[in-house]
Amino acid sequence: MHFTKPAWVMHNDSSKTDANAKRLSIFSVHVHPDGSRIATGGLDAKIRIWSTKPILNPASEASGRPPKSLCTLTMHTGPVLVVRWAHNGRWLASGSDDEIVMIWDLDPNARGKVWGSDEINVEGWKPLKRLPGHESDVTDVAWSPGDRYLASVALDSKVIIWDGYTLEGVRKLDQHQGFVKGVCWDPVGEFLATQSDDKTVKIWRTSDWGLEAEISKPFEDSPGSTFFRRLSWSPDGAHITTSNATNNKGFVFIAAVITRNTWTSDISLVGHENTVEVASYNPHIFLRNPAAPVSTSNICSVVALGADDRSVSVWQTKSARPLIVAKEVFDRQIMDLSWSSDGLTLYAASSDGTIAVFHFTPEELEGISPTSVQEQYLSKFGFSLPPPPHGYSHQDTNQPTPPPSPSRANIEVTKAIVDGEQVNQLVARRGKPKKRVTLMPNASAAIPTSSTAPIPASRAYASSSKPTTTTGFGFPRPKEQPYEPPHSWAGAAMELDVPINAFAGESVSTKGKRKASAMESPDDGPERPVRGRTMGGDRKPEVPATVKQLGGWSIPQPTGSSHHAGVVLPTPPLLSYLKYQMEDSDAVLDARNSEEDHTTEISFVTGTQVQWLDYLPSPAIALKATPSFCAAASQDGTLHVYSPTGRRSFSPLSLGSPVAFLEGNKHTLLAITSGGQVYCWNVKRQKANFAPVSVAPLLSSSPNTTILSATVSPNGTPLIHFSNDAIYSYDPNLLSFIKVTERWWAENSDAWHGRARAPASVKGIMTQTEYGLSANAPGAPLEPLIDVPRPQWWSPAITLGHLESKLHAIKLMESTAEYRQVVLLYSKKIADEGFRSKAEELIKELFGPVYWKPGREEAPATICGVPRRDLLKDVLAIFARSKTLARLGMDWQEILKKANAEEV
Repeated sequence: MHFTKPAWVMHNDSSKTDANAKRLSIFSVHVHPDGSRIATGGLDAKIRIWSTKPILNPASEASGRPPKSLCTLTMHTGPVLVVRWAHNGRWLASGSDDEIVMIWDLDPNARGKVWGSDEINVEGWKPLKRLPGHESDVTDVAWSPGDRYLASVALDSKVIIWDGYTLEGVRKLDQHQGFVKGVCWDPVGEFLATQSDDKTVKIWRTSDWGLEAEISKPFEDSPGSTFFRRLSWSPDGAHITTSNATNNKGFVFIAAVITRNTWTSDISLVGHENTVEVASYNPHIFLRNPAAPVSTSNICSVVALGADDRSVSVWQTKSARPLIVAKEVFDRQIMDLSWSSDGLTLYAASSDGTIAVFHFTPEELEGISPTSVQEQYLSKFGFSLPPPPHGYSHQDTNQPTPPPSPSRANIEVTKAIVDGEQVNQLVARRGKPKKRVTLMPNASAAIPTSSTAPIPASRAYASSSKPTTTTGFGFPRPKEQPYEPPHSWAGAAMELDVPINAFAGESVSTKGKRKASAMESPDDGPERPVRGRTMGGDRKPEVPATVKQLGGWSIPQPTGSSHHAGVVLPTPPLLSYLKYQMEDSDAVLDARNSEEDHTTEISFVTGTQVQWLDYLPSPAIALKATPSFCAAASQDGTLHVYSPTGRRSFSPLSLGSPVAFLEGNKHTLLAITSGGQVYCWNVKRQKANFAPVSVAPLLSSSPNTTILSATVSPNGTPLIHFSNDAIYSYDPNLLSFIKVTERWWAENSDAWHGRARAPASVKGIMTQTEYGLSANAPGAPLEPLIDVPRPQWWSPAITLGHLESKLHAIKLMESTAEYRQVVLLYSKKIADEGFRSKAEELIKELFGPVYWKPGREEAPATICGVPRRDLLKDVLAIFARSKTLARLGMDWQEILKKANAEEV
């Protein structure tokens, strides 16, 4: 066996010219039937077509003939999760995160540069037809025998059957209750198998698209967090090998083998140390005894498995042990497997962005038989798919066929010379579009209309072709298979380049749910569905004509330890009506305090519809609403927090005294009580960001100091503006208040935003905070300062102190763009002054330990979300251009270059 990993087969960001551009995940790989090219689909939303000769032949790789990359297809708008060539090699089908199935056809006129990059297309492929119909990510597609049909599955829990000739919809199957992540066809064409996160494999009849069987036993304890559940049907039609199955109550990961007709799973492939993602059968039938005639008892198969343990195994069904096990071939899980049509080459793709290729000799795959043996064997089943629609054909024009009619679509195979190499060129011709076949929901309804040819209902088998039973299959029975104890990797989270929420197996997205309900059959009865009720929705919201302050209705305010001596912040006045309108929305949270009957009503209104309401035992004095929560503070010191649907997030919070300030941002809720206590919660996680802390020390530090306002940064950091022109926050790591910024910097620092202003593109929380302290309009220069004598080092000391303090505050608020901008400004100031010691300290902080490399745990790879060494590269460029720190900058540039070279 020959093994190779072509480094040049990759998906990356084509907009980056860096030779070390990051590899992006490859989700699918498939070999063209003629073996000359493979297609890959990746996270970059592109399909790439590669020559196989440079992969398999080192001399061809070295010479560059034929070209390695043949074409890049860029019509999808989301990650491409699956690519599959039609059996005749004429079309390529792809499925994407953008909910679309696309059919591609060769276009001789589409060569040239790839849009938006420097890549060159040696051959051109054009989108032949766009197949909308799914309402969530398309995870797998499969062509039926003879390309009569195309099946697609998606995260909308649906299976859609398309006509393989007209490319029109034929039937929609909607009996799965979870994300569908795998599909395969019976090589005879009688059945279709799909595998879903609902922990079942369903077998569908192609004669009437009814459900033949449902298998759930080997999947009851299977993990729900896998990307795919790709299954495969053996070339003799006798078995289906499925992914993501388990034994021993979920402790042993297996591939389950399902037997045809009985639809039972008594056979398991045991050995992988994590979930099996994909199974792929070799397309050839194998003979146990090559000298004996072809018969059921003499047939076996070869199947490959790819798993999350980064290993690939290849099994021959006449043996209880695998032929090969390639461990840790990749850095991440295997996403897809594909055999070449000659059965001698296996391609594997991984989410680490690489592919691996296993090339076998006929001697290593003992007993491999020609394709004619499979055709002869399958003919005994006595089943055939319906003929193509009138006027359509998949035959080659170089074969004796009737003259093409205007509606006939043909394929022409010609020879072309590309860079000195003879390459097959596929040229497709299409005629007029055919009448669209309406998608029909799966039910006991009639078979599709006459626009599709009738399907034979007979499923009779010849007696001599009865499929093999479990005993004829060479795998050991479950009781003979040893099982292993749980492994340390159990429950480990999968790493991805970017999070793909739709793949989360533990939760079904609201997007998927909405789509699932929208695609249900409407024939439930003559009555229209009843719209769900909302509490208070039977009345129109009215804003009172006048809002008055209530003086006669008040309750004693609580006192206690939360009231520090001398710390009493004023509370909002008690009004008859309060209103808070959510930003960028027509949603309104309002409160009505009725002095007549002493009732308090809270309601949430969108447009003219009351979504929900509630009643409180004490009058409301403050409201806050974000897209994540609604909050109402009462006069008795309690705080009521609701979800957007009006469900209480937790029991009323008792704060000990009424709130003086109530603020929020995203999932964070901030409350400052009249007793001076500061509370900050993450409502989504139902957890406090830090223990309650008092502002008493800050208020008592200077006479007549009070709080002017309070806000929350996007990451949940409280920002409290005091009347002494200073803004404070609380650092839970230091267990102390910190001074984020103050007016004093504006009067003395050269780096205040009015003098050394940030780029217009950087409008972060720190910039906004400093603008808030300016006495003038934002962006206007400060008033001239009184010219008074200052010490010699006054300006650089104050400016550097301001920048250093600002960097720590920005880290607390996690403002990435601002952190980079301030670090570069700080570096320039150091370089201008020639402060070598400060420069060396900054360099070492950004470089990290000498022995550290990305991925290790000795030091974080980023500071405030900015990659350490990427930022260091920019800082060193500033130092290298300075007069006094040029040598320091250039020396460290060499060190950084060597460190990066060692990581490659």
